[in-house]
Amino acid sequence: MSRTLHGVAAALAVLLASSTAAFAQDPSGKLVVVTSFPKDLTSAFQQAFQKAYPKVTLEVLNRNTNAGVKYLQETASNNGTDLFWASAPDAFEVLKGANLLQAYKPKVEGIPEKVGAYPINDPEGMYAGFAASGYGIMWNSRYMKANELPAPKEWSDLAKPVYYDHVAISAPSRSGTTHLTIETILQGEGWEKGWRTNKEIAGNYRTITERSFGVPDGVNSGSFGIGIVIDFFALSSQASGFPVEFVYPTVTTIVPANIGIVKNAPNKAAAETFVDFILSPQGQEVLLQPAIRRLPVNPATYAKAPADYPNPFKDTSLGSQVNFDVEVSQARYNVVDALFDQLITFQLDGLKAATRAIHQADAALAKKPNDKAKALLAEARDLVAAMPVTAQEAADPQLSGAFTVERKSATDAVPERQAQVEQKWAAFAKDNYAAARKKAEEALALAR
Repeated sequence: MSRTLHGVAAALAVLLASSTAAFAQDPSGKLVVVTSFPKDLTSAFQQAFQKAYPKVTLEVLNRNTNAGVKYLQETASNNGTDLFWASAPDAFEVLKGANLLQAYKPKVEGIPEKVGAYPINDPEGMYAGFAASGYGIMWNSRYMKANELPAPKEWSDLAKPVYYDHVAISAPSRSGTTHLTIETILQGEGWEKGWRTNKEIAGNYRTITERSFGVPDGVNSGSFGIGIVIDFFALSSQASGFPVEFVYPTVTTIVPANIGIVKNAPNKAAAETFVDFILSPQGQEVLLQPAIRRLPVNPATYAKAPADYPNPFKDTSLGSQVNFDVEVSQARYNVVDALFDQLITFQLDGLKAATRAIHQADAALAKKPNDKAKALLAEARDLVAAMPVTAQEAADPQLSGAFTVERKSATDAVPERQAQVEQKWAAFAKDNYAAARKKAEEALALAR
């Protein structure tokens, strides 16, 4: 009897010790996350995580990607953030290069090393992929029918005259996902051709929104017909019953959306637990919710997805045409954003006027060929496509280092060096678009 009691007492002691250890390891306290993701995604994970770990209070600070990076840079000396959570891998490379992240190897198993040709996790463990994302074109099918517009398939389709004033995008300087889209086209087609494509499409823009979710909202409502978006915006709109369709152009890439623990995180234990949670089967299934509709990085999760759900682990054609180089993107990140703003965002009226004149001359030439008019039209197109810097110059640290302040408008105050470069680019674009419009109008006169 005494031996039995002794054995029971020993077993209880072991159980109590293990329970105490588990209790001690259970995370608690405030967990601060800086993220660019919309509330639909963050609130779903917040509810699921806090249900699993009720002692943790998750505080979400929403910033666009660029603003989030700058926030962490500015608060590094007195950091109060535990996690950075965003789509753009090059933003994480910026933080990694500034020594603002700390390594962590997730405990979750079953996640491949790559999605397509792209590594899911940072090889040094500074950030981890939790969802895959592709970039493409969404459209409102009712709008397209009402305006007799064909469904686009490739980026180049959006430059066609039929889409004039029907396309929208968000500014890459205000949206990390749009930056990735622009950079994907530049890497997929090359610097010169890629910018030509981007500017020819831009000539057909109806608007450029400040935040990325402004584009799917506009397509869903029929404010404009076509949007350049990250895939989950279209997939979640479809799941919510909006009459939208989506296509991945040939030149696209599938890259992971990421999460990283900030250096000197106040609540490192809770941060590690959150990373493991979003990679767990329970966390990955959250991505399938109708309001989220992102691509899980755990292939097993797709067994619970709808039948027509994109699966980059089975459809190897997705992103196969672009071997996205995050180091190239990171080196010219600020330059690409500034070029887009100075050549497109802040010069949109002039670009659209030149594009409209080119479309009109092109239509006239189709009816009445004229060699001189054809040559003038080619010159007009080249003027629109011309770039003030080369790819090599864009990656030069001396140039990229000039862009230290994020612009929200053309009138924002910026450092003198940045202002000088931007003014030069803006003048270049303004002059070229005016000259292009003039040549296109001359071509039109000759073709009449």
